[in-house]
Amino acid sequence: MLFTGKGDNGQMNTYGCDQKISKSSTIAEALGSMDEINSFLGFCKVRSQKAGFKVREEGPTFEHLIHNIQQSLFIIQAELAGFPMKIEEKKVKELEEIIRNIEKQLPPIKTFFISGGTELAATFDFARTMARRAERRVVAAHEEGKVQLGKDTLAYMNRLSSILYALARLTNHKSDIKEEPPSYK
Repeated sequence: MLFTGKGDNGQMNTYGCDQKISKSSTIAEALGSMDEINSFLGFCKVRSQKAGFKVREEGPTFEHLIHNIQQSLFIIQAELAGFPMKIEEKKVKELEEIIRNIEKQLPPIKTFFISGGTELAATFDFARTMARRAERRVVAAHEEGKVQLGKDTLAYMNRLSSILYALARLTNHKSDIKEEPPSYK
């Protein structure tokens, strides 16, 4: 069923839970932001298929990596909705390891860079900003005390924007696109 009409009064039920929450609540805002980034990552995944890039020669494709991230984001969405699920520390460590592997392939960061280069890099950079917004919303819901999130969930949300930034930079690097710092003029 694509609609029930149960949310017409400004309240929503979270999928599989009896909990009713206001559509204007911080939890609803966090869930919506998580849905946005997860959906947009689907777009990034499709764009990544065309590029065929891998994190490293023997590593996962960007497409595979993004798919795994999407799976993890569903765990966080379930946790926000009240399911007894948590992101495990190993998922945070996996992201950190991938970020470190990408970082080894890139010149060090000495300044900000103007977004763009390739369409895929710009797409990852846009996803990074969506991830940061989702992280702010998730932290707000946690700080409000309406939901208690695991420390690894909060860490995962923090690493999410980092890995997307790393993928944007790596995409440009693999495409022989030089990063351009802002001129501030």
